[in-house]
Amino acid sequence: MKKRDVYLIGTPLQEAKDKFFCGLASHGLDLRMESEPVHVDVGALSRITGEPVFARLSSPLYHSCAMDGIATRSHLTFGASETNPRRLRPGEDAVFVDTGDPLPKGFDSVIMVEDLIETTEDSVTIIAPSKPWQHVRTVGEDIVGTELVLPENHKIRAQDLGALLAAGVTQVMARRKPKVVIIPTGDELVPPGVTPETGDIIEFNSRIIGGLVQEWGGEPVFWDVVPDEPEALTEAVRKASLSADIVVVNAGSSAGSEDYTADIVKSIGELFVHGVAIKPGKPTILGIVAGKPFLGIPGYPVSAALSCELFLLPLLAKMLGRKVEERKKINAISARRIVSVPGMDEFVRVKVGKVRGRYVASPLARGAGAIMSLVRADGYIEIPGSSQGILESSEVTVNLLRDLDEIDNAIVAIGSHDLALDLVGSLLAGKYPGVSLSSTHVGSMGGIMAMRRGEAHIAGIHLLDEETGEYNVPYVKRYLDAKDYVLVNLVYREQGLIVASGNPKNIQGVSDIARPGISFVNRQRGAGTRILLDLELKKLGIGEDRISGYEHEEYTHMGVAASVANNVADVGLGIRSAAKALGLDFVPIAWERYDLLMTREFLHASSMDKLFGIISSRQFKDQVLSLGGYDVSSSGEVMWEA
Repeated sequence: MKKRDVYLIGTPLQEAKDKFFCGLASHGLDLRMESEPVHVDVGALSRITGEPVFARLSSPLYHSCAMDGIATRSHLTFGASETNPRRLRPGEDAVFVDTGDPLPKGFDSVIMVEDLIETTEDSVTIIAPSKPWQHVRTVGEDIVGTELVLPENHKIRAQDLGALLAAGVTQVMARRKPKVVIIPTGDELVPPGVTPETGDIIEFNSRIIGGLVQEWGGEPVFWDVVPDEPEALTEAVRKASLSADIVVVNAGSSAGSEDYTADIVKSIGELFVHGVAIKPGKPTILGIVAGKPFLGIPGYPVSAALSCELFLLPLLAKMLGRKVEERKKINAISARRIVSVPGMDEFVRVKVGKVRGRYVASPLARGAGAIMSLVRADGYIEIPGSSQGILESSEVTVNLLRDLDEIDNAIVAIGSHDLALDLVGSLLAGKYPGVSLSSTHVGSMGGIMAMRRGEAHIAGIHLLDEETGEYNVPYVKRYLDAKDYVLVNLVYREQGLIVASGNPKNIQGVSDIARPGISFVNRQRGAGTRILLDLELKKLGIGEDRISGYEHEEYTHMGVAASVANNVADVGLGIRSAAKALGLDFVPIAWERYDLLMTREFLHASSMDKLFGIISSRQFKDQVLSLGGYDVSSSGEVMWEA
């Protein structure tokens, strides 16, 4: 019978850190890495000095001429002026020199060539006196032999390489990079490059962990995937502990029937912590094996990245004699309400943009397996376990994962999702380095509300008004102070029913989604696509209770298409391009207008000029048309302003 334990006490975060580092200390483990000789070259960049470095030579090593001109004796120039020019004799009173030449013996100053009035074979005329040691770099002016060049625990930078070499130092003692062996485990894992089959997962977490290790000054060592077998994993951990400074096992840290890591640590080492009161990352394991720190990192990528930042980063810092550098923080307004679990410190990744002089944070997908939330995140919010969440429009502190300049130059789009908007973002970043489109998908109504609260520059909307049959304008008038806003067309697009290839359920129209045995996938409340669906159902007199899956929601058209492609649902309403992208069939329902809602002020901003340039370009239009189901004849046109 397979193991199935209930685990996870859920140790508070700070207590877990204390248990880990105190536990390591109780084993007499000296975390500080020993030093090794490192050649002073680009390979020494970012290494940490293990001892102070002193200059072997002075720089300059000799009195050096700092200008092209003549070397002279300063006392011979006293009294020189325009009314009393002084003539110096070449070879006796003056010697012509170039920058960097040794100062001739017996001379103590240099006059720039630009200040020489007249030169002949017999004389050099000057009209200003020269001070002692003028334009001369004296011995040791920059570095004096034996002086301290770099202290211990210093991170070597490019400029430090130059200073070391100038001081005659060609080798330094640097802390050895901690060797971190990363062991991925799981029967379902296949190596990158192998086409996965049903039930397979491409193993990529080790590269995330290894990349972080390298960024933080360690040396990652990647092991092949170890199957979910206790004997195999035990042997791998034993073997890794012989060569590693830190052993990391990725996955197998939870309480499933094939999660053996905690028991292995108990059997061959000491388990300090199994389960930390954080979300994501609760199944984290902390211990020691064969005198080496051991971390069991959860298998989901977002959990893995967070656990590494909270536990692996400070461990590496201690080994290298460094402090963990705190992330830059900014205050922002939360664009949405965020509900959290009491008793768990939650870390929520967010997109951040600057709108009307204040920063706005929009939460990203919170699933621990959402790798793209790591890619898209500009920062994260910490919600303490003593809180039950964050209210909409309340002030939050964002720990930045991206440079503030990038955030300041982002155009914030909150609203309906469209593949054409993704293309705008890609083309914008390509043509204008440093400028980006920060897009969050909350549906058309969510976009209008974000604009009303001043939390976005633009909002993608496609809302059909039941009474007038008009797109977007009635909603702007209904929910906003319309005189302050304009609508610019991005695209017209074709909406319809996305069905499996070959349409095996023979779905021909909206009425068919209410047939028995048909499963549906919907868009979230407030999405223009859902509003269109509800209007079509109303026309047909079909109640939502007759539709199996009406409450099953996705936040993007691609999410709907993926649900159909993976047999989660038989049908969903979405755009033709999403169906085409995944090789699905499409039953057309209607063409709709997809506009960008913005303020009059933003319409005339420099950022909008760039956006207009992209939307109006042939390149953008050709790329959109290639997706299928689009009309770009009005792209970039102002469709309405009060």
